[in-house]
Amino acid sequence: MYAPILFVIRILYERIIALPLAKYLGISTKHVTRATPNAILERIYKTVSKTPSTKQIDGFAKQLDWNTRQVQRWFRRRRNQDVPSLSKKFSECSWRFVFYLSVTTYGLYHIKNEEWFWDTKLCWHGYPKHELTVQLERYYLLELSFYWTLLFSQFFDVKRKDFLETFVHHVVTIVLITFSWTVGFVRIGAIVLAVHDCSDIFLEAGKMANYAKSQKLCDGIFAIFAVVFFISRLVIYPLHVLRSVIFDSWVIVSPNAPRPPPWWIFMTLLLALQVLHIFWFYCIARMIYFSLRSGKVEKDVRSDADESSSDEDEVVQNGKRTVTENGNSVH
Repeated sequence: MYAPILFVIRILYERIIALPLAKYLGISTKHVTRATPNAILERIYKTVSKTPSTKQIDGFAKQLDWNTRQVQRWFRRRRNQDVPSLSKKFSECSWRFVFYLSVTTYGLYHIKNEEWFWDTKLCWHGYPKHELTVQLERYYLLELSFYWTLLFSQFFDVKRKDFLETFVHHVVTIVLITFSWTVGFVRIGAIVLAVHDCSDIFLEAGKMANYAKSQKLCDGIFAIFAVVFFISRLVIYPLHVLRSVIFDSWVIVSPNAPRPPPWWIFMTLLLALQVLHIFWFYCIARMIYFSLRSGKVEKDVRSDADESSSDEDEVVQNGKRTVTENGNSVH
């Protein structure tokens, strides 16, 4: 299991390579002004509400002998403390980009010459007595370890609005990889991994370009990502992979016997992935629609953004302090 090793490599990569690269590209390392320590409001923020109503704010103001604007400012600043900087987002995307690019290159290099990679019927010939090469085993374990790290780091990384869908995806992927390894569906499993990873390369590259404020590059990469995602996950995956599992597997392996529970479990997991593919392509299509209206790829709406202040506030960005008053910057 390579998960601990990958986790350490990720920490070192982000600190030694990704963050300095973000700084070189001029990506924001913004730190908002921290809220004044207050045990009562902190407890309310963590256990009651991060966005209290006007009535609640009035009550907190009376309790603390503050005015309502002070309470509003405290909650705004406290919320902004939880919003990560663009450099952190960039470093996370950079790590995923490097991994997907590396593991996809490694995997395709070792399986592209296998006949079963091109003809999925051969994934079932001779089952379960399939030779497991060292390269295929390493490819599988790398993927499994990576998704374990993603599953746990998701609770500490930049929070996304599709947190639940992503969490379900990671769980399904881990179970799918483990199950396919256990029952010997490694050949078709390797194809599933390759089909999924190829589009993720462009997704992470597009995010990096977006955080680097390179709009034209971002637009171009996003267009490639949308095409690759559609072809790989809505064409190749259902027609090449699912079709083979549904029809070829049992006809070739044991045509006259009922399908056993492992087959149904594997099939259910693959279908669950397809449902997620459809959901995510819907999100991509919406982004394309709004991008065509605005003329550029919109920001990643899944992550939080800083809140603007209607009264005086301070922001420290790249070591330079800026005071904003009613939306205007004063240096």
